[in-house]
Amino acid sequence: MKYVIIISFFTALFGVNTLQSNAIKVLSLTEFKEHTENKKVQLIDVRTPDEFNSGHIKDAKNIDFFSGKFNVEFNKLDKEQPVYVYCRSGSRSRKTASKLEAIGFTEIYDLNGGFLNYK
Repeated sequence: MKYVIIISFFTALFGVNTLQSNAIKVLSLTEFKEHTENKKVQLIDVRTPDEFNSGHIKDAKNIDFFSGKFNVEFNKLDKEQPVYVYCRSGSRSRKTASKLEAIGFTEIYDLNGGFLNYK
């Protein structure tokens, strides 16, 4: 049990996916669009404000991965509802998904390939 806690801590801290997660699902572009387009969902773009302002998925909210307010902003969301995250290429959103699971989100969807894949 002690080792599981230690591994979970490092997974949350560094975003290393050493354990299989039931909360996090990586979706293909088609699946992501099916889940989010024309639907009221918690859709979060974790890129910087400049990246977000240069183009983003319709109805997405910007919560900068590098912001000091990252946890504060995510704690305003409903942890019992699905959350959909994306970044530029998938690295930050993968780390975000791990952080969200660590703070109690139970259903997290990550766009495979990020916004570069969406365009």
